[in-house]
Amino acid sequence: MSLPKRDGVHGRYYLIHKPDTDPEVLVEADLCIQDVLSGAARENHAAYPTVVRNHNGTPFLPNQLLERHLSRLPLKEFPCEDAVSICDAMRRLVGWEEIRYELEKYIEKQVQERCFLVGEREDGFTVFPPCAVRPELRPEDVDEGLLRFACYVAVCHTVYGQSFESLTTEHIFGLVSQIRPDMVKKLKTNGSGKLPKDIQQRKTVHFTASANDAFATIRITARDSTEECYAEILDYLCAVLEQEEFPRSYSVECRGKEKIYLPIPGLPKKGVNQLFACAVQHPNLHPAIERYARLAMREYEWYQNLADEACAMPGSFAVFALGLEGEQWAPLVAEYLDLCDDEHSSLQEKFLHALIRKFGFQPWTLGVLVRGALSMQNLKPAKEFRSLIANAESLDALLTVKRRFSAYLLPEEDKDPKFRAIAWQSLLWAIWGPSSENGGSKVIKTVPKELKEKYQQVFA
Repeated sequence: MSLPKRDGVHGRYYLIHKPDTDPEVLVEADLCIQDVLSGAARENHAAYPTVVRNHNGTPFLPNQLLERHLSRLPLKEFPCEDAVSICDAMRRLVGWEEIRYELEKYIEKQVQERCFLVGEREDGFTVFPPCAVRPELRPEDVDEGLLRFACYVAVCHTVYGQSFESLTTEHIFGLVSQIRPDMVKKLKTNGSGKLPKDIQQRKTVHFTASANDAFATIRITARDSTEECYAEILDYLCAVLEQEEFPRSYSVECRGKEKIYLPIPGLPKKGVNQLFACAVQHPNLHPAIERYARLAMREYEWYQNLADEACAMPGSFAVFALGLEGEQWAPLVAEYLDLCDDEHSSLQEKFLHALIRKFGFQPWTLGVLVRGALSMQNLKPAKEFRSLIANAESLDALLTVKRRFSAYLLPEEDKDPKFRAIAWQSLLWAIWGPSSENGGSKVIKTVPKELKEKYQQVFA
């Protein structure tokens, strides 16, 4: 075999979308597609962009391989299972993000443009244009397999994509529902059909629940407020999250008879808050709550039914509930805070305020506060912090943390002296706010004489 020179960036791969592509290269591309399906292909992301190699080692871009395979599928009697197989195999090999755009464009071309009149967006905030079914189009003229594939792509955006991709899911479902509302209705009722039946629906004497992977929702109704009830609910939640097909960003809608919430002012009074406020009252359930939290916590994933200003990582309420139980849960809280998105997540601030109010400034609470200060931009102090730390015991705890500050940083953070300085200043800001700047001069001016030396050591 004598292939031409690679024409991709830095000679890293072959391009196959050009009309004059060498026939031998196309043969290798088709071989690579078959290898993807059989599991013989290998990916390489050592440099940009990611490439896929067939068993001969010939490299191609994953999106171009996918485009080539899909473009050769008939639109009449569309082989949905065939299309899904290549998408699933490619996603497992290189990840969803490498094929997302290609699938969006395919649905836009083969469903949206062929079946709909596409209007103009009325403003700059609408993500997708308005679409109306072409007047001449009859439902029977649109292939059912193609619509089922469109629904598959819609579900993938929610299951494997980031939280904002749910907008694409809604748009595609909106298109399909204008032609085949029954198809979307079935998805709303049963999800993709990939979840086990006892996960899709579960009913016991203590609770009823359902999970829908297509719409990333878990609905729970507690019939009583016993320990047994909450134990079964937690077991169900964990069973749902152990399903590979279930989205990592999702909503939990929970109803129960016991109307209590976590003692954290400003926390959204949602059912998931109520659930963990009730469950944490039973010490025997603490390990199950931890299990859920560890399954749920994922960076850049969100509870979908919280407002933007209250956005929170899945597992947040479970972590908050355990965190307020005491020092034994500090490691879990620290792990949670390290996963928080420092640009978008801020609900942890309310938890940290409640934690310090309850336990005061101790070495372990200050250790949590270090991770909290690094988990978001400009963690604001609670009003009570100045008075809570204005005693010898609390200041000594802060000085102990200062002396052993490396123990509160991740190894890669501790290697950078500049980062250490920023982290320490962030902790001081989380306690005193703007007054911590300029060596804490404003703070030191107002402290009692007997504590002045300790304050000076803190800000030295």
